[in-house]
Amino acid sequence: MNGQTNNDRALDVRQQNIVMISALTATGDLEHLRTALNSGLDGGLTMNEIKEVLVQMYAYCGFPRSLNGLSNLMTVLQERKQRGISDAEGKTATPMTNSGDKYERGRKTLETLTRLPQSKPAKGFGEFSPAIDRYLKEHLFADIFDSDVLSYRQRELAIYERTRALVHP
Repeated sequence: MNGQTNNDRALDVRQQNIVMISALTATGDLEHLRTALNSGLDGGLTMNEIKEVLVQMYAYCGFPRSLNGLSNLMTVLQERKQRGISDAEGKTATPMTNSGDKYERGRKTLETLTRLPQSKPAKGFGEFSPAIDRYLKEHLFADIFDSDVLSYRQRELAIYERTRALVHP
């Protein structure tokens, strides 16, 4: 989100819902997360967009919180269905056709996001622990960020707000 003006920072309703869902998932506030999930669905997010946010959150706040979020989404969707609400499933991820080097694909995605060259391995932590550098590049940035259900901006909103929620509960 480098180089944005103040006008670029105004969030629409869908983006605000992504922020709220990611922050509540990260802090483990399941009671308020249910409300946010309903708000997100009412505000135009699809089931698959919300699922994608919750899946991505595991990389930033762990599997238990991500899985709790997904469980809450399943409950909310069932309750809405029982009330006669039909939520849009939304776009499914385009299957990956690039069977090339996942590390390199992830490294290039990270370069796109940061607008900075990414060394191979990453300086510091990547040299100290090549395994974590590989997981970061191959899984987070090649597997998760390559999914086209959410845009990079939507993913960055979820990450930024997750960090803020943990620092300023």
